[in-house]
Amino acid sequence: MDPGDGAMPRFRARPLRGSAALEVEPPDGAERFLVIADVHLGLGAQAGWADGPAEGSAAALAEEAVRIAREARSDRLIIAGDVKHPIVGTPAGLRPLVFRFFADLLGAGLAVEVVQGNHDPGIGPYLPREVVLHPPDGLVRGGLGIFHGHRWPSPEVLAAPHLVAGHLHPGFRFAPSAHAAISKRRCWVRTTFPPYVAPGKRRAIDRRFVARDLVVLPPFNPLAGTEALNRSRPSRGRSFLFSRFLVHGESRLYLLDGTDLGRLTGPRGPPERPAPDVARRDR
Repeated sequence: MDPGDGAMPRFRARPLRGSAALEVEPPDGAERFLVIADVHLGLGAQAGWADGPAEGSAAALAEEAVRIAREARSDRLIIAGDVKHPIVGTPAGLRPLVFRFFADLLGAGLAVEVVQGNHDPGIGPYLPREVVLHPPDGLVRGGLGIFHGHRWPSPEVLAAPHLVAGHLHPGFRFAPSAHAAISKRRCWVRTTFPPYVAPGKRRAIDRRFVARDLVVLPPFNPLAGTEALNRSRPSRGRSFLFSRFLVHGESRLYLLDGTDLGRLTGPRGPPERPAPDVARRDR
């Protein structure tokens, strides 16, 4: 994601190898920042164990975010939705963990912003006051429209030349059976779109956004479930990005280590009926 045309300032955004974070360098020397999504604090929580398994705990995820920020030499982190896992409310046991997660980020010198996702209603009172909370319709920063991906963002985001979202939890299934254990891996999606043509003009394009490209972030929490995009359509709850954005362009999938998994040419069929492989390795 590094388009630069003519005299236009160059925009750079790249996945940090081995992580689920996107490093963004806006044009004209503006401040660099990182974008992650789908932290899902409290995933796997049980009675008396609000933090869940250690690898998805608030402390572990904050430590990973700080490590990535230091590696990228970035002082700003934007979370593109789904800070917490419970959709309805924030359980009492989770509230101090949410606060501590952000306190750890702020204590490491990071400026933190949050775009609300579908899991985040009511999270505001449990954030440190230094955290900037944006509404679910997203924000634009340095030419990048940032939104969660569960609903249409604002007109300003739809008018941005580049987009990034989460919510889809993209994955790739390697095992031959949908029921095989340890068969899916988190992955990135990068979709490029043909030039936008406004309605009413010749060869007009039936889409509501003008962006050249869209990056869909892998879930930051390693315990979060993923959609095997090479096997079936996304489940109903995560189908919005696919049906409103990805279908308008050409998508490629990449593992967190940078491995190019090839072009996504489908998928077809309903989510409950796995379809044939639709991602291939280009030769």
